[in-house]
Amino acid sequence: MSWTTGAAIYFLIWWVTLFAVLPFGVRSQHEAETEPGTDPGAPVLPRILLKLVWTTLVAGLIFAVLAVIYAYRLIGLDDIPGLPRPPVIS
Repeated sequence: MSWTTGAAIYFLIWWVTLFAVLPFGVRSQHEAETEPGTDPGAPVLPRILLKLVWTTLVAGLIFAVLAVIYAYRLIGLDDIPGLPRPPVIS
């Protein structure tokens, strides 16, 4: 795998992980005492920097596991059930 392919795969994993991590620990303004006129669905304290750090750590762990699986060929295409096989040409 080239470094550009690895970076692209890591970016995709990071982005999906970000959307999984974003809702953790969010309290809406509807649940807390807030100023009048604010949107009730807006988070009180988003803690985005902490979520970016967690996203980077979790995405790095997922990428490392997938890179080891790819490098040592622990799972091949034949191991995936339901994957259509190419026709045999003889």
